[in-house]
Amino acid sequence: MTNDDVETFEQHRSTLMGLAYRVLGSTADAADAVQDTYVAWLQADKDAIRSPGAWLTTVCTRRSIDLATAANRARVSYVGTWLPDFVHTSSEDDPGDHAALASSVTTAFLLLLDRLTPKERAAYLLREVFDRSYAEVASALGMQEPACRQLVARARRNVGRPDVRHHTPRERQQDLLRAFRRAVAAGSTDALARLLADDVALHADSGGKVPTIRETLHGRDAVVAFVESTIGPSWRQHVLQDAEINATFGLELVDHDRVTAAVSFAFDQTGQVSDIFIMRNPDKLARLDAAHLN
Repeated sequence: MTNDDVETFEQHRSTLMGLAYRVLGSTADAADAVQDTYVAWLQADKDAIRSPGAWLTTVCTRRSIDLATAANRARVSYVGTWLPDFVHTSSEDDPGDHAALASSVTTAFLLLLDRLTPKERAAYLLREVFDRSYAEVASALGMQEPACRQLVARARRNVGRPDVRHHTPRERQQDLLRAFRRAVAAGSTDALARLLADDVALHADSGGKVPTIRETLHGRDAVVAFVESTIGPSWRQHVLQDAEINATFGLELVDHDRVTAAVSFAFDQTGQVSDIFIMRNPDKLARLDAAHLN
């Protein structure tokens, strides 16, 4: 191992982490995929590698696919609703970079990706998010290019909802945060109700480790009632602080300096809230700061 080897890898680390996280929906599993790629890189014959970036992407992609396949099998026994790990992002980044990030790491988008097979997921991400050529994608997946094109086309049809990758104006997101805070603090839900789509859904992930709903709630009336009867009374005694989660404005519930819940939102193209995502799983909350993504 040389300093140049380490430096070369570090130049690609955040991109590899971003790819692995989008494939896996887990920062812990993504970190494992990146670490496995690092070990393989240190052991590789560098003289035989023409493009370090392409080589690292290939190794990380294939390891992520293996881990995603194993995770899909293990998730059969997951208690309640599964949500991708939340990650902190920063709106202080370059606006163009932040908009690009926001289009591919929102919780709603990651849940759509999760409907694809791991190989479809990887192919779509490499082509549509990381802008790799079909030849590069095919090489990373060990496929012929025509078959790779079909794989990406099939994934694109399943992920092609334009509302999932659009970016909601910050002012609209701030309006929602104010309305949600008011609903929690004072039990006043009128402003919140006006911002919710008729078919809004509320999802909560506890992993069976803390109390929460296990089934998704559907419809404005059901969601508002849940905020009034459950979230408000149990949350208003704690600190509710702003946070940027998966490139959208969200909130974190803090109890004695510990984050015990995090809330993220998804909007439809009219600016109405289509989904509310609540993370209560303490293992996932502990990993909120675990990733820096490209």
